[in-house]
Amino acid sequence: MSATHEHTAAGSDDGIARRPRVAVVFGGRSGEHSISCVTAAGVLRVIDRSAWDVVPVGITTTGRWVLATDDPVRWELTGGALPEVKDGDGPAVLVPTEVGDRRLRVLDHGDVPQLLGEVDVVLPLLHGPFGEDGTLQGLLELADIRYVGSGVLASAASMDKHVMKVLLADAGLPVGQHLVVRPRDWERHPERVRDDVEEFGYPVFVKPARAGSSIGITKVHRPEDLEAAVEEARRHDPKVIIEAFVAGREIECAVLESPDGGAPATSLPGEIEILSGHEFYDFEAKYLDEAAVRLSCPADLPADVARRVRDLSARAFEALGCEGLARVDFFVRPDGDVLVNEINTMPGFTPISMYPRMWAATGLDYSDLVDRLLRLALNRRTGLR
Repeated sequence: MSATHEHTAAGSDDGIARRPRVAVVFGGRSGEHSISCVTAAGVLRVIDRSAWDVVPVGITTTGRWVLATDDPVRWELTGGALPEVKDGDGPAVLVPTEVGDRRLRVLDHGDVPQLLGEVDVVLPLLHGPFGEDGTLQGLLELADIRYVGSGVLASAASMDKHVMKVLLADAGLPVGQHLVVRPRDWERHPERVRDDVEEFGYPVFVKPARAGSSIGITKVHRPEDLEAAVEEARRHDPKVIIEAFVAGREIECAVLESPDGGAPATSLPGEIEILSGHEFYDFEAKYLDEAAVRLSCPADLPADVARRVRDLSARAFEALGCEGLARVDFFVRPDGDVLVNEINTMPGFTPISMYPRMWAATGLDYSDLVDRLLRLALNRRTGLR
């Protein structure tokens, strides 16, 4: 298949037409492994089986690919217990790396590999490093396999909060004050880092530069707590970013690529409000303490501010070269000023996550959203684009 040929119909090895086969890939090596599993549970529950032949593929925390169960219940968050892909969940999956070879193979207990079938499109539901950061996308590019979401560069740049802010600012989008702390900065000249943070004033947020789901993030109120916060962030990523505190509302907006190559579509904005028990929207507040957070969509914003949020969302999507989907997060100050906080190329995608909720409020339900993303990917170019 040439790099410019569009996929119009799928066929089996015996020439009989079949449904397009989608590999739903989830789990992974990052600290967001369990959240990826929860996302997969939601997608597996709603994907239209009359239109798509679904192959669930889990990746363990050590990076082993396995043929996973198709039962969404296995991957749901129940009773506070976080789901995990394990070696015993199924036979190993061998991934193609040669152009033109889109066949998955399974290897069980050292037997001769068995052909699982040709995959038409991959839905990578991985969050964080080793999945959302361009690494998995690069693997799929090697074999010219179509997949949902942004390509290698956009995925990598959006995952790195420092690089992302540099590119957004270069495109003229408003971003907050921030400071990047590389390993040599902290190990050789920690006093310079402290002096630079003093110029921001406290509180500040200390974050791993390339992580998600608020993992490793600390809100620091006093200079004496900065070192512990930096070391906590460095446990997840040697590169750290420190952001000045912004007093404002946390607003999000969903973006969806246009099927005709036009401007990306944007949803009605949503708002995250912390009600109790958490200083910010941390991992526990996001996934384990639902009563502590209120998610509102559409957000109660003045019409001009809502338009500004949607315009900046589309501009951020295009500035990073994103494809498929993204969620853009903002701070809206009391005076109506809007700052871009970050962009997520594979946002939380459970039925109660903000991305699908914002689209539902805009008129596109969860099942139709999954279907649209798959069809966008099925018709994308392969190779360099």
